[in-house]
Order: sequence, then structure tokens, then C-alpha cells
Amino acid sequence: MPNWLSALKYNHQKGEIGGLVSVCSAHPLVLQAAMQISLAYDRPFLVEATGAQVNQFGGYSGMTPVRFAGFVKNLASSLGLSPEQVIIGADHLGPQIWKKNPRKTAMQKAEELVRQCVAAGFEKIHLDTAAPCLDDGVSALPVEVVARRAARLCKAAEDMNAGMGRSGGLFYVIGNEVPVPGGGLEKGMTVPVTDPDKMRFSIEQYKMAFQRFSLDSAWSRVVGLVVQPGVDFGDHAVTGYDAGKASSLSACHADLPGIMTYEIHATDYQTPTALKEMVRDHFILLKTGPCLTFALRKVLYTLAGFESDLPEVPLPSNLIQVMENLMMANPVHWQAHYRGSPKEVKHLRHFSLRDRIRYYWPLPEAVFAVNRLIQNLHRPIPESWVKHHLPNLHSDIEEQGILADPDAILKLAVRKELAPYWKACLAPSL
Repeated sequence: MPNWLSALKYNHQKGEIGGLVSVCSAHPLVLQAAMQISLAYDRPFLVEATGAQVNQFGGYSGMTPVRFAGFVKNLASSLGLSPEQVIIGADHLGPQIWKKNPRKTAMQKAEELVRQCVAAGFEKIHLDTAAPCLDDGVSALPVEVVARRAARLCKAAEDMNAGMGRSGGLFYVIGNEVPVPGGGLEKGMTVPVTDPDKMRFSIEQYKMAFQRFSLDSAWSRVVGLVVQPGVDFGDHAVTGYDAGKASSLSACHADLPGIMTYEIHATDYQTPTALKEMVRDHFILLKTGPCLTFALRKVLYTLAGFESDLPEVPLPSNLIQVMENLMMANPVHWQAHYRGSPKEVKHLRHFSLRDRIRYYWPLPEAVFAVNRLIQNLHRPIPESWVKHHLPNLHSDIEEQGILADPDAILKLAVRKELAPYWKACLAPSL
């Protein structure tokens, strides 16, 4: 399956495939839905966990790299995906989540994380070293420093891989213009497009840094360069793709060295047309995550409303109140991100497009409430309710006969959200 990565740019240029979708989530329902699409389209399932989600200390998902890899592989096997069809990657792997530490400590933790990811069988590593650490004394690091730290992490990965008796097999993503994870669009903000000249300079700095660490082989396996084609999202708004503004950057794709292609973050909530245009313009590694858990949350809350209206539910899930209690008890994942009056912030906790509620779904109380909700709704739901409250899913629910299967309805919602990404990434003739 690594051939999918090594041949991605070549196959795109030949017109055999459009691109590749990367699912950035650890939620089991999201992953199962995404796997179902990969099976339907006979395409690889690429899943990536951020350093905040999965790390040596458990992350907010509660999983270490080896546990996450086992979790993904077990889910894939249960659905009929072959091991060769599954690619596991590490997203935003670097000192960012430890940036409040001195750089020496933060980098040591990042090196340990990259070693654990490699040991667990991760194949695609995003070397994200752009964030300054506590004692860097600057708000933005020079690209030379970013590249040097990325090469240092790459060296740790290559050494670990070689120590396990492997040769090659690892693919890397670089870039110093990495959007804020989870959406960074603020009110009145304009999203700049990566300047091609600055991009070329950055590539040269990364190449020299890799050479200084004797990483020529690893450099030939750099599959992705994170660039900004002008897309992002915030609490309430989305900046859509504008092909005209990104045309100069698009034109540089053919000049990227080796197998390197463009990787795009923050593609969440782009329209189907925008996604097709992005892939057409060579922005072909599309990463998405928050919009998938947002779609999941939307239907979960709708089902919770159905539950409250149904008679004879002896043990209701109280899902919405459970989630509010969890977020208030541990505000670390949202407090620095949402601003406004108490009423406005409460609304954002549940309904922001940034979907920071996703950090709370792995908690035991949330898992219990979701499972209780699903159990309570294993009964026919009045079709009129579904037609009114889930109009975009109603016809599929009816056609598939899943009115009494909330688990299937939830996965359907995620597939609906993810389908435009895969349709954009299929070969132009499909």
C-alpha cells in the first residue's frame, strides 16, 4: 500500500487518479464510516492521528501510537479491509503540543513520539516543527530552524526504522506554513495563499537540513509539502477555494522535486465543487476531520431530541447535558478558543464549526451516553420526524431501511460528509 503514496503524484499527473483523502479522526464511528467508503471505491484508507490525539502519554483519545494502530487495524479487519489497504499516519508530529516547555524538552518528547509511531507501524509522518517553544523568544521561527528541527525528527524516525530491521517504507510531509489545527479563521481575517518564491526557499532549506543529517534517502520519500491555497474555517465561517488566487501556486506543482506533492490542511466544509477544483489544480492530498465529527455531532443531537420525545424511555441518555457537563468540568480544550458572552460561548461549545467538542467524545461518560442513546433508539423512529429534522438523510434512511438503526444513521451522516472528498479524488473519468 505504500505504493499509493510513492506513486500519488505520478498517477495524478497521468490522470489515473485525482488525489487521496486523509481522515484525521480517532472516533470509531467516523473511522468505520470512512472505511466503508474506501471499500466502496476500492481505495486506500488513510487515517492520521495528531500528536494531541495520540501520543506516548495517551493524548486526548487516551491512546498511545501502538494502541491506536491496533485499534485502527482491528476496525479495518472487522469491515473487510485488507492490511495493505490501510495507511496510518501521524499528523502535526512535533513540539507543538509541548511548546510551553523549553525547546530541548519539547523536542525530546517529539523525538520519543516519532519513535513510538514508527515502532507502531505508522507509514506517513508529518514533521510539524513550526511552533516556537517556551525559550525560543520569537513569535515565528525562521524557516532554517523549522527545517533543522524537522530533519532532527526525521533522523529519529529513520534510525528507529532501521533499528527494527526495516529499510525505506516511511513517507514524510514537510512545510513551514501549516494552518492552525482545527481551524484558524478569525472574524475579518483574509487567508493568504502561499507565495511560490517563499515556498521554493523553504524547500531548499529543508533539503539542506536533510543533507546535513545524511537523510538523502528520506528526502526522496518526502511525499507532501503543506501549503496554503487560501482555505480555512472558523467558528461560524468558511473561506472557500478561489482557483484564481491560487493559480500561481498551482502552476508550481510540476516543479516540486521527486514524489513531492501538495498537502492541504483545513479543507473542512469546502463545497463539492471547490474540492474538485482543488484536486484539478494539483492540491491532491486533502486532509479533513472536524467537519466529520461535526456531522456526527449534529445527528447525535438530533437523535437525542428524538429520544426525549419518545414515550417509555426509562433510562434516557441525557447526551446533550452530559457533554455540557464534561466540557465545563474540563474546559482546557475550548476555553482559549471561544470568545463572547456566556450564552455565546455555550453555543460555540456545542455548535462551532471548529467542533472542539470532539475532544470530549472519548471520555467514558460520553461513550456511555452515546451507547445508551443508540440502545434507546433501536426502535422505529416516526418517519415524519426524520423527514423534518434530517432532510438530507431521509431518502437514504428510507431506501436502506435503517429507521430503527441509529448506528447506521450516524455512519450514513459521516459518509455523506466525506463522499465529496472521495468523488473529487477519483480519476477524472469516474
